Amino acid sequence: MLEILENCKLCPRNCGVNRLKNEIGFCRSGRDIKIARVSLHAWEEPCISGTRGSGTVFFSNCNLNCVFCQNHEISQQNIGKNISVERLSEIFIEQQKRGANNINLVTPTHYVPQIIEAIKISKKSGLHIPILYNSNGYENVETIKLLEGYIDIYLPDFKYMNDKYALKYSKVKNYFKFASKAIEEMIRQCPEPSFNKEGLITKGVIIRHLMLPGLLFDSKKIIDYIHSTFDDSVYISIMNQYTPMFNSKNYPEINRPLNKKHYDSLIDYSLNLGIKNGFIQEDGTVKESFVPHFDLSGV
Repeated sequence: MLEILENCKLCPRNCGVNRLKNEIGFCRSGRDIKIARVSLHAWEEPCISGTRGSGTVFFSNCNLNCVFCQNHEISQQNIGKNISVERLSEIFIEQQKRGANNINLVTPTHYVPQIIEAIKISKKSGLHIPILYNSNGYENVETIKLLEGYIDIYLPDFKYMNDKYALKYSKVKNYFKFASKAIEEMIRQCPEPSFNKEGLITKGVIIRHLMLPGLLFDSKKIIDYIHSTFDDSVYISIMNQYTPMFNSKNYPEINRPLNKKHYDSLIDYSLNLGIKNGFIQEDGTVKESFVPHFDLSGV
């Protein structure tokens, strides 16, 4: 599996670098896994965090370059610690022993081969809780296919419909093209959501959309697409937690909190479409205090 890293094309950047020799592509990742925090996270969707928390593993580096990224310290500033596949497998077991509802792989795309190997090892050591793939959506379908049988829950972002916004705010081309195809594959693998008696999701797909200031029209187009394409086979999580951070100061139009009326309008629009399976956020989510401390806890 690790031989894939010799000519890395895990994501649509298709850099082709030899990461086994620590050549560095767009995501700045080499041979080793790098992570910045392991925790029980209480602020995911209720069916993910529950009362015990989601067993988050925050991976360092990213194949996007979002100007507003709240996790910019690890996604773009290389904070984290290199670990082995064996150590990652131990972390999965440790999270299970802590009582985590699931293993939550946060921004994992560029480490898929190592993650698969770690899952194999940890399964032999008794890992049995669901494994969740928490992605920015910018994926190659071939990479998602590698994960079949290893991932129970997919939690992809669906950030943009119009690629001009993807290029401006995340420095990426053809975001919609790749995200839509990747999500189709995720749903092929996990076509029907299922929940246990505690109301926790055990299988399925939840598509997240973080609404950005001024992009109500684009957000409506995304909701249209998800509903018309996948209907009730997925859950939609419409998020209002956008907090102007990092380099958003260089973009005046998004260097401000989301307009509450715009968010409410998007929720009403979704309800009028007939969307039944979804999550929305209450007021009070626009706080930097909700950003995790990337202090290598649990690493």
